[in-house]
Parts: sequence; structure tokens; C-alpha cells
Amino acid sequence: MLTGRVAGKVALVTGAASGLGAESARRLAREGAAVVLTDRAAEAGQGLADEILNAGGKAHFLTHDVTSPEDWARVVETTVQTFGRLDVLVNNAGIAMTGLDLMTHSLEAWRQTLAVNLDGVFLGLRYCGPAIAAGGRGGSVINLSSILGKVGSAGAAAYSASKGGVLLLTKSAALEWAPLNIRVNSIHPGYIDTPMVAQVLHNAENGNEARQMIIGRHPLGRLGEPREIADAVVFLASDESSFMTGGELVIDGGYTAQ
Repeated sequence: MLTGRVAGKVALVTGAASGLGAESARRLAREGAAVVLTDRAAEAGQGLADEILNAGGKAHFLTHDVTSPEDWARVVETTVQTFGRLDVLVNNAGIAMTGLDLMTHSLEAWRQTLAVNLDGVFLGLRYCGPAIAAGGRGGSVINLSSILGKVGSAGAAAYSASKGGVLLLTKSAALEWAPLNIRVNSIHPGYIDTPMVAQVLHNAENGNEARQMIIGRHPLGRLGEPREIADAVVFLASDESSFMTGGELVIDGGYTAQ
């Protein structure tokens, strides 16, 4: 008998080779889902898939550029061929470019950020939506936005714009797909202790000082942990959130409460 909070579901997680995507994939597999992990980092992604398989879970890794419609078509087709259906999409893949002054911001950097963070989510909806609908029992889409999709930050205009776009794209999709029982929600993490945040701090003029400043903006007095976001992913993927769509799940240690 299948057990777990998402037992019997098939989930696709983008950007699954590290950080929030990796932890979300682990948690979904542990709770009974068959998980397709996608990422551009093939070695790390396959390593995580092997880890899940060795622990008794179901997993399959695919290389994937989320800005490519052709890659999305291939990934969705392979997912359905491998596991027979698609129930859950976790649009997690993203990049962060910070410290970019608007007066000198290049169009190339702007477009790259929006291509991954916003176009990638749109393409996920566009290609996964029909596959989820074809299953006939609804499903769940979870879009990773950010607190910077709700509040601005100097030096992060492109990132904030992309994540704010994810917020309203989520709500539009939720309204459009409610009759299909496909729920669409967004998660807005604060600063989480991931490789992406570590890279941002590494690029800062004084990394230790920047880290303490960021921690100080969270009333709980620390960075978040990947498992705390992964727990929210499992909740939204499961039937526990069956009356939740178009919602914004803010997990930020109190950052946006101020």
C-alpha cells in the first residue's frame, strides 16, 4: 500500500540539483511521490536522483534549460512516459543577480534574469498544464517566488521584477485553472541558507558584514533552512492544501512583517 502525504503523485521539480529544489525533491520522494528532477547541472542532479533511489524512493533525472520550449516539451513527454502521469509541478529554477545599479544595468543581464525566473515559470505552466489536466484528477503547481517579489531591494531590480511577475502569473493561472481543479500557489522565502545566497554574499564587498546585515532584517534572527521551504512544498503538493489556490505562502522569519 502506498504511504506518505503525496503517495501516488508524480512531481516535477526544476532546479533540483541543489538548494531548495534538491531539498524539495528529497522531501517529496520521502513522502511517497515519484519525482522527476531537472537541472542544467547534470552530475549533481543525477547524484541526487541516485540518492533518492538508493533510499527506496522513485526518481528520474533529466537535463533541462527552463528557458527552452523544446526542453520543456521533452521533459514533460519523458515524465509521462516514465511515470504515467504528472500531478505536481514545482517551478523552482532561478538565478539571482544583485548589486546592479539601474543607471548602468545591462539589458543582457535584465533579460537573462527574466528569462530564467519568469519565462521559465510561464513555460512550465504552458507545457505541464496540459499534462496535469490530462490526468483528470487535478493537481498542484507551486511557483517559487521570493520576498523580493513582494518588496523591493536596491540593486536587485531585475530579480524583484521577475519574482513579482511570478506572484501575479500565479494568481492568473490559479483563476484560469480552478475549473480543472489544478491549484496554483506561490512560495515567498526570505533569505535561506542555500548555495545561491552564499554566492550573493561571496560577491558582496564584505561577505561577513553582509550576512549579519541580512540576518538582522529577519526578526527571528537567522537565515532560513532549506527544509523549512521544502515542508511548504510538500504541504502545497498534498491534499492537505486542497482549498488553497492563488495563495502566497510567505516564509521569511518576519522579514516582510516590518
